[in-house]
Amino acid sequence: MDEERLVDLNEGLADGSNVHTRPQALDEFAGQRPVCNNLRIFVEAARGRNEAMDHVLLYGPPGLGKTTLAQIISRELGVGFRATSGPVIAKAGDLAAILTNLEARDVLFIDEIHRLSPAVEEILYPAVEDFQLDLIIGEGPAARSVRIDLQPFTLVGATTRSGLISTPLRDRFGIPLRLSFYAPEELQGIVSRNAQILKLDLSDAGAAEIARRSRGTPRVAGRLLRRVRDFATIEGNVSVDAEFADLALNRLDVDELGLDSMDRRYLKCILNNYGGGPVGAETLSAALSEERDTIEEVIEPYLIQQGLLMRTSRGRMLAEGAYRHLGVEVPTNLSQLKLIAFEEEISVNE
Repeated sequence: MDEERLVDLNEGLADGSNVHTRPQALDEFAGQRPVCNNLRIFVEAARGRNEAMDHVLLYGPPGLGKTTLAQIISRELGVGFRATSGPVIAKAGDLAAILTNLEARDVLFIDEIHRLSPAVEEILYPAVEDFQLDLIIGEGPAARSVRIDLQPFTLVGATTRSGLISTPLRDRFGIPLRLSFYAPEELQGIVSRNAQILKLDLSDAGAAEIARRSRGTPRVAGRLLRRVRDFATIEGNVSVDAEFADLALNRLDVDELGLDSMDRRYLKCILNNYGGGPVGAETLSAALSEERDTIEEVIEPYLIQQGLLMRTSRGRMLAEGAYRHLGVEVPTNLSQLKLIAFEEEISVNE
């Protein structure tokens, strides 16, 4: 994956300045209203009973605020926060060390929880269900089982691929919450708030322009805002309006739909090399010199959401919107091709 891609949705902070722009409370968290409203009730109920809140599973596309929400939950509960990730916990001993150091009602956040190994998962089951840890000490005939009592805690798991979480693990989360893409109006509020924190004079129209091209993702909006601020600093602009934001984003190769050069390269490859499709993912991976996972998890979801791409059993096909966005005449047989793909999809499912 191209690590310099501006709108890359991988986890991690591209700028240290992002740290202090994170919301610190549920009242400051923009968007995801149903999720926040429900969380507020669960937090207040647990705090009122003076007990650990039930375990929470946050799932959805990357960059929507899962880590931020986990931190907010611990602040709202007034308890400690411990963070780790699935790939880091390599063996049962690693998990045991983390769990035994938790204080009563602490929040343990495990990012990318679907990447936990099966052996670690088995240890986690009694820990989240009964607050007990079953460990095998020693080897061979001298091995013995030890049960350790744990302090009651709240596990907050986050994943971008909820389908990869095993059913037994998923069922142990009492509060599953799905985060969805943000509306442009919600992103505009986030951009305006961050601009104030970063001491950038940004007009409402400028904030709307950045929000509209942020792929429905606050992390992307934050990155675009900081890059626009860089242009404004060098140009000596005291205020950023829609015109200046548009100029800066065009220089960053982010178009009016939020597509970058990689997205357009993908669409043009299907158009020019394969007549608009259908074409398989492996073929596209070879043609673009990109990993299949990158294509399926980074490039395609937003294109499908925007109605630019169709993913069928026969392969990838450009939708009507893609032809218009690329400035190419829509094929007269596109409707027929869509119908054939749809009928084949039904026959495969049956």
